[in-house]
Amino acid sequence: MERLQDESLEGLVELITFHSDETGFCVLKVKARGFRGTVAVIGKVPRIDVGEWIKAKGKWIIDRKHGRQFQAEHLEAVVPNSLEGIEKFLGSGLIKGIGPVYAKKLVDTFGLGVLDVIESRSAELERVEGIGTKRRQQIKESWKAQKTVREIMTFLFANGVSTGRAFRIYKAYGEEAINKVRLDPYCLARDIHGIGFQTADQIAARLGIEKESVLRARAGLTYILLELSNQGHCAYPRDALLSKTADMLEIPLGTLEEALQIEVENGQLMVGAGEDNEAWVYLAALDLAEREVAGRLADIAKGRHPCPQIDLPVAAEWVQQKLGMDLAAGQKEAFFGAFKHKILVITGGPGVGKTTLVHSLVKVLAAKKLRLMLCAPTGRAAKRMSELSGMEAKTIHRLLAFEPGTGRFRHDARNPLETDVLIVDESSMIDIQLAVHLFRAMPKGGLLVLVGDVDQLPSVGPGCVLRDIIESRTLPVFRLTEIFRQDAGSGIVRNAHRINAGQMPHLPGKDEGMEGGGDFYFVKAETPERGVELIRKLLCEAIPRRFRLHAMEDIQILTPMQKGDLGARHLNAAMQAALNPQGRDVERFGWKFREGDRVMQTENDYDKDVFNGDVGRIERVDATDQEVVVRYDDRKVAYDFQELDELTPAYAVTVHKSQGSEYPCVVLPVHTQHYVMLQRNLLYTGITRGKTLVVVVGTEKAVALAVRNAEARRRNTTLRRRLREAFDA
Repeated sequence: MERLQDESLEGLVELITFHSDETGFCVLKVKARGFRGTVAVIGKVPRIDVGEWIKAKGKWIIDRKHGRQFQAEHLEAVVPNSLEGIEKFLGSGLIKGIGPVYAKKLVDTFGLGVLDVIESRSAELERVEGIGTKRRQQIKESWKAQKTVREIMTFLFANGVSTGRAFRIYKAYGEEAINKVRLDPYCLARDIHGIGFQTADQIAARLGIEKESVLRARAGLTYILLELSNQGHCAYPRDALLSKTADMLEIPLGTLEEALQIEVENGQLMVGAGEDNEAWVYLAALDLAEREVAGRLADIAKGRHPCPQIDLPVAAEWVQQKLGMDLAAGQKEAFFGAFKHKILVITGGPGVGKTTLVHSLVKVLAAKKLRLMLCAPTGRAAKRMSELSGMEAKTIHRLLAFEPGTGRFRHDARNPLETDVLIVDESSMIDIQLAVHLFRAMPKGGLLVLVGDVDQLPSVGPGCVLRDIIESRTLPVFRLTEIFRQDAGSGIVRNAHRINAGQMPHLPGKDEGMEGGGDFYFVKAETPERGVELIRKLLCEAIPRRFRLHAMEDIQILTPMQKGDLGARHLNAAMQAALNPQGRDVERFGWKFREGDRVMQTENDYDKDVFNGDVGRIERVDATDQEVVVRYDDRKVAYDFQELDELTPAYAVTVHKSQGSEYPCVVLPVHTQHYVMLQRNLLYTGITRGKTLVVVVGTEKAVALAVRNAEARRRNTTLRRRLREAFDA
């Protein structure tokens, strides 16, 4: 590679060949002043858009592969100062409400002064045909936002961190973002989705915050507890927490003791007795949630049952005639229990009649003129509950009615739900934070029925609410075990129960491929690479042809983990290429989001009324308005391009993320590559998500490992003890 002399270069960005949000590295095609064609410029810049004017200082190099390039040691983007540049800049989609058409109109109307008009005299924009009050406001707000976002990007870039979350920082803190971060950079790890402690710590070091400072120690303790809560824990032993934090941050224990005391005094953390009576440290919100859940359940359990006196054997006979089927002994016992107790738990595996029992209760309680509400944690689970019960069911979030203006649920202790009976399905999915909101809104005089399969994976969020309620022995629990006749022939149901009992499932198809009858198959794949190829063939050819199922609508890949060839990330990329290879798309946060893609929401977004685990399809990618429109069942939700880190492709999702959902067909890779995640409850949960067909792809050895591994790590919670204390009070 031959080096030439130092130079300066200015010009208009015609094309962005590559730009990394993580490092800022970019490869640009620039219409440079003094050159006839475009020239290649390589360098680093936090953000760059087509139509921007760049100033660069550096050297020309001759690259053996790419030819002559300008290698910029210093590269900055400035607002263009030519009509052509301004038109291209405005038409690039950077400002919402301005595409190429409006960019030309604006430049024709205002000339070189157009950017000043947008900045300072936006009312004049309405002189342009087609721009009314709404579009003018959109342009003004977008211009203001992108200026602040760019400043945040420059600040992050100067401090050596990725600029990809700048929009989120702007949404959280507004124009005060940089001042707030300078004051306490660790706020980023606490408040911004996608920014971890290490990123905040890197900024803190650049800003001169000492490694052993109490501010860093306080932030480190909270960070470790947040990470542990993401693993499901509500608390952690005090000494182990201090030791863990000291090792990670290289901070003396004495400083951490001081930091813990400050956080407790400020009400951020709590110290209390754990299950083993040693000192445990809690995030304050989780400590309060456990206490309140226990107290609320104890209060609801007291008092008179809301149902008037009823002849139970007659009611059972009546409902059996209505449904045209007999209730099994266990179902009858639970049915009677629902009229004797104000709270009860109904649990059991697939095919044991939980849904039939709920339908029976709904029929009788409705006949007695009681007000009923049905809910479940996810949209899919609520929809299924509606279909099977014949009554409307809502997600818990929608039932409680979040109000974006106040940041609260409309229904709470002061404004409880107007119901006599609340039936909650898929209760194993409910974490402690959702549980406290739900039970807070439950009328004290009502009947609460919690339905769920306690042997499934626990909730994604912290806590183990259903299991803790059952193990506390404070409330009546009815475990259904008898498999109904219509489900006894199902390979899915039989194998689920075998796995739950610690027995190897029957793996039909391991020699004969997909031939034969039934609803459960095993396809052998000795290597992960072979597994990916077989899954592609199953989705694109074998399952649609043999079972008349639609690859995009009916088949869901569930995988034990995110990483690896058979992890969700790689499978999503492979299946997008196979099932939806073309169409308008936008690339953000490491993914191409394409029209027609199946996507999943990865966090609760109360303003948009979409929640972690909701699955939809991308209906439109709009470069002019800088948004992606996703259809969730019967409604559409718009995402700014900068908000796309809330979404992930959902051709393949983890088994954890699939809880509460049911799919016509599940394809489940189970390979020794997944060794660390191979657990009995994970395999059981994955298989029970399939409604009419399950295909396991992998090795018998991996299946056997999962079946044998029943020692899922226990979560640190104190709800069991707190329930016993509340009911003894």
